[in-house]
Amino acid sequence: MSQRVTEVTAFLAEILTPRAPLTVIVDGGDHGAATRFAARLAAAFPPSARAWNVDAVLGLTGPSGGMFDSALNVLEPAADRVIVYLRSGGRGPAGAGEQRAQVVIDNNDPQWPVIRQLHPRLADPDRWHLSESQAFFAPRAAGWDAKFGDDLPAYAMAVEAAGPEPGDVALDVGCGTGRALPALAAAVGPSGRVIGLDCTLDMLAEARAKGRNQAAALIQADARHLPLPDATAGVVFAAGLVHHLPDPAAGLAELARVTRPGGRLVLFHPTGRATLAARHGRELTADEPLDEKNLGPLLTGAGWSLTSYDDADDRFLAVAARL
Repeated sequence: MSQRVTEVTAFLAEILTPRAPLTVIVDGGDHGAATRFAARLAAAFPPSARAWNVDAVLGLTGPSGGMFDSALNVLEPAADRVIVYLRSGGRGPAGAGEQRAQVVIDNNDPQWPVIRQLHPRLADPDRWHLSESQAFFAPRAAGWDAKFGDDLPAYAMAVEAAGPEPGDVALDVGCGTGRALPALAAAVGPSGRVIGLDCTLDMLAEARAKGRNQAAALIQADARHLPLPDATAGVVFAAGLVHHLPDPAAGLAELARVTRPGGRLVLFHPTGRATLAARHGRELTADEPLDEKNLGPLLTGAGWSLTSYDDADDRFLAVAARL
C-alpha cells in the first residue's frame, strides 16, 4: 500500500469515525478499484469503530453510471450514509454517484489518490484543501508546459482583455508554471509590478526553470488566504482557479480584498466550459459557479461587478470590476 493511500484513508477514517454508526459507499466505474479502496478504508478505522463488513452493492449509481460499488457498514445499524466516489480514467459522464457523493477522489493513479471534493459537513476545507491541492498538482508540474504549452497565445489574449495599465500591480493567483507572467509584465511595464502566487512549490520551480521569475516575484500562497495587504492590486488574473476552490464565494471575496476599487478581475481558461467538461468525461450541470447565471450574483456578493462573459469552445473569459 502506498503512503498516499494510507494518508487519504487515514484522514477519511478520522473524520468519519465520530459519525458512526454509518454506511460508507465507495462508488466508481471500476468495481475492482472501489472494492480495494473500500477494504483499505475499512482497515483504517480504529478497532473501536472497525467496519465489520465489505459488500458488493449493485445498482447504486443507476443505469447510466455503472453498477458496482462497495459498502462499509460501521457499527450496525447504520444511521447515516456517506458516498465516496472514485474518479478513474475509464469513466464516462459523471452520473448520479458522483453528483451526490460527499467525497470525490481522483483515482486515475490508484497508488496516488487525491481528495478533490469533500462536503464541509464532514471537514472544514482548512483541514484538507491545501495539502490535497498540492498532492494533485505537484506530480503534474514537470510535464505541465509540455502538455499545455500551445495555450500561451491564448494567455496573452486574456491578459490583453484584462486591460492592465503601465504602473499597475498585477497578481496571477494560481499562476502554476507562470504562463501569463511575461504578458502581464509587458503590459504593466517597468514601473509596474507582477506577483505570481501558487500553493505548489513544484509549479513555482517550473516557472523559475522557464525563466518566468524574471517577469514576476513568485510566492507560495493559498489562494484563499493571500499574504497581501488590502487593495494591493489593479489587476487580478486567475486562470483555472475558481472551480478548484472548495468555497468559490469566499475565494472571490479574498481576491476582492486584495484589489483596489475599480481594479479588474479576469477569470480565464484556455478552453470553454463544455469542452473542458467533455475532456474530463463529465457533463455540465446548472449549479456550477462559472455558469453565467450563477457567476454574476456570486461576483456581486463577493464585491465585484461582472462586465463581460465569453464561454466559447476555445476559451472561457469573464472580466469583473472591483466595486
